[in-house]
Amino acid sequence: MPGRQLRSHQAETLAVVQAIARGEACGVRDVLAAVTPGGGKSLLPVLAAQALIEAGLCERICWVVPRDSLRLQAEEAFADPGWRAALGHALSVRAAENAPDPCRGLAGYVTTYQGVSAAPDLHLAEFRRHRYLLVVDEVHHLPAVGANDNGAAPADDAAGWSAAIEPLLALASVRLLLSGTLERADGRRILGLPYRRAAGGREEVHLAAPGLAVIGYSRARALAECAVLPVSFGALDGEASWLGPEGETGERPHLGPHRLRAPAPNEATRPALFTALRTGFADALLRRAFEATRGLRAERRERLGIPPAEAARGLGKLLVVAPDQAQARRYLDTVRRWVPAFQAHRMALAVSEERGAHETLAAFRLMPEPSVLVTVAMAYEGLDAPEVAVVAALTHIRSRTWLEQMVARATRVDPNAGPYAAQRAVVFHPDDPLFARFRWRMEREQGTRATPPPPRHPRLPLPDWLDDELAEARERQAIVPLESNALALRLSTLRPGPDLAAGLAAARAPDQQGELLEAPSAAERRLRAKLGELVAGQAVEDMADGIAGAVSPMRGDGLYHAYNAVLKRATGGKARAGMTLAELEAAVAWLGRNRLRDHLNLLEGDRRFGWRARPRGEWRPPVGQPAIARGPRTAAGKARP
Repeated sequence: MPGRQLRSHQAETLAVVQAIARGEACGVRDVLAAVTPGGGKSLLPVLAAQALIEAGLCERICWVVPRDSLRLQAEEAFADPGWRAALGHALSVRAAENAPDPCRGLAGYVTTYQGVSAAPDLHLAEFRRHRYLLVVDEVHHLPAVGANDNGAAPADDAAGWSAAIEPLLALASVRLLLSGTLERADGRRILGLPYRRAAGGREEVHLAAPGLAVIGYSRARALAECAVLPVSFGALDGEASWLGPEGETGERPHLGPHRLRAPAPNEATRPALFTALRTGFADALLRRAFEATRGLRAERRERLGIPPAEAARGLGKLLVVAPDQAQARRYLDTVRRWVPAFQAHRMALAVSEERGAHETLAAFRLMPEPSVLVTVAMAYEGLDAPEVAVVAALTHIRSRTWLEQMVARATRVDPNAGPYAAQRAVVFHPDDPLFARFRWRMEREQGTRATPPPPRHPRLPLPDWLDDELAEARERQAIVPLESNALALRLSTLRPGPDLAAGLAAARAPDQQGELLEAPSAAERRLRAKLGELVAGQAVEDMADGIAGAVSPMRGDGLYHAYNAVLKRATGGKARAGMTLAELEAAVAWLGRNRLRDHLNLLEGDRRFGWRARPRGEWRPPVGQPAIARGPRTAAGKARP
């Protein structure tokens, strides 16, 4: 494959789907790819679709992703020109809305969990009409239907998504399940995966189940192949004080100061963290992450020979993960105070309540600026932004899978930043024992620790008031953060163990990605807008020439709407919103060769427009109710007797 080389898990996936396509896989219908975050899952659907569609085993692909911001990335995976040339494929998919014919003439479509749940019948009908390869991304978000709820109705959004996606799993010809982890934080089963009883009665995924092929790609393996970067952690200690919940006297006790760093979690761990993320400690950690990013960008400018004022790719970016949207806005304001006013546009916010959040995410991924992005959860999982080099982990969430995804935003190799050995990922975080436990697990998995694990401490039960605070579903303010400050910063780097040294020694610079082709959904939006501009332009020109007199608009329709109706009839009777990419291109080409005023005869018989050919300037009486005959009337307007 000229220019591109498959990683080991990608080559294994290709071999498996080719065996399925040839009928050599002994009834295998399910492929589970357990790939470490940042290891390159997005190419696997492309490989599977190419092999299965070419063999005729599947006709189309449906790729279901957790959130809307990932749909464009799925399109780009198929549109990447480097992989199109290396693999020799010409498949395209589109980011579909819940509208009929989601593929629009392409090889498949991308939708979201929420999209399937909002219109399950539409997707079911599509799967019944065609043989589909179904790709479920980050499948660990979906609990098995009926798990832990005794068959009752879904109790949360995730269970509702599972109930809508399960019938598609049953109808799909082949299923490709993607995940960076094989466990859920709540302990429930994962949708679509087989389970068995392990020692001690614990349930685990049955990786040897009949009909299931498993592709594994650990972080240690990814490091050996230089697919991800080693991580340097900056653990910042601090202390915090807060007011606790009201007692029997109605007073709030003053608690603290309590240190964040401790040998093991205790009752003060989470309240201290909650306070620290909303007071001075957060500003101190954010400042260290900001300065590290600024220093990295200056270093790369000098090494790559890029002038100070020039926007360029490959300099490194900062991702700030906040505990909630209010704090995200405060963090953004804080960072903007540290730069001159003319550089404020380089810092951006992407939260669900912010207008244009998806466009901001796309710019952060694909453009040199913004170089700093503040978010809560929109960008932590699946964000393919290799330029992220520094993460400020200002979040209270300590779920292992969540933190792995967050750290993985910085561990992608940036093809524009120089050789692999010159790149690094840096994560600044509070130095609390819960994050320390996560770090220990990560070190163990990539072969850096030979010491036994620290003693396990039982999880301390948290009071209801604190659980409500941390879940952000509270109805009252249980604690009042007072103040916090940073104390000491500990820096350490998670590097591979001795078993990985040989692999890393052979590191080389990755191939350049090149420019991406335009994603199908983006092309559709551009062509629909182009059609609107062309129709409006002809309408304005013809209004100036007096052509509007040939159309008698009714019910508020004007010449622009009449011309839209002409275009619709001239191009087959399909509205622009329902046209395929090829049909939109054909409509644009037709408008380039024709004037709509020459085809007004297509409106004959349409009472909305009342078209007829008549001389320019001819007067017509207004159309309305026939006049009622009236007798003579008095001067006052009354009928004479």
